[in-house]
Amino acid sequence: MSMINKKVSDFNVMAYHENSFKSFSKDDILGKWSVFFFYPADFTFVCPTELEDLANKYDEFKSLGCEIYSVSTDTHFVHKAWHDASERISKIRYPMLADPTHALSMDFDVLIETDGMAERGTFIINPEGKIVGYEITAGNVGRNADELLRKVQACQFVHEHGDQVCPAKWTPGADTLKPSLDLVGQL
Repeated sequence: MSMINKKVSDFNVMAYHENSFKSFSKDDILGKWSVFFFYPADFTFVCPTELEDLANKYDEFKSLGCEIYSVSTDTHFVHKAWHDASERISKIRYPMLADPTHALSMDFDVLIETDGMAERGTFIINPEGKIVGYEITAGNVGRNADELLRKVQACQFVHEHGDQVCPAKWTPGADTLKPSLDLVGQL
């Protein structure tokens, strides 16, 4: 079943953010764009490369009015320990959400129940709290922050220009498509 247009359920979780522990809820994501970036676990191999890649692009996401939320089933205490111990993770300025109860992982349908960890799931959430783009990737394959940024830009464009669509490899300023009524059924 598709997750497109699914509303994010109410949640309240702890996070490590800006050198302190904070609580985040659904109210924090409403009214702006968000990316929920699920990863299996702290202190692993592929995860720090992805999270560092996002950290390096964080200002570009923020300039779009988009907040990044990394999420694993670790606690906020483990997030802090990882942030303190890893040169790569110490670069992170976005909230690191803790999901030890698996509430978020289950709501986004990325929980690997046998392992108690999340799949590599990336979800783009619009200001109304609806999922407008997502991708699940195998645990041994890292994701690309440049491509995620492009997808957020495309989602924002079609959100603002509902009569237009973005073709493959679209980037801001490139031509879009305006489907005619004859072609709507062929999308």
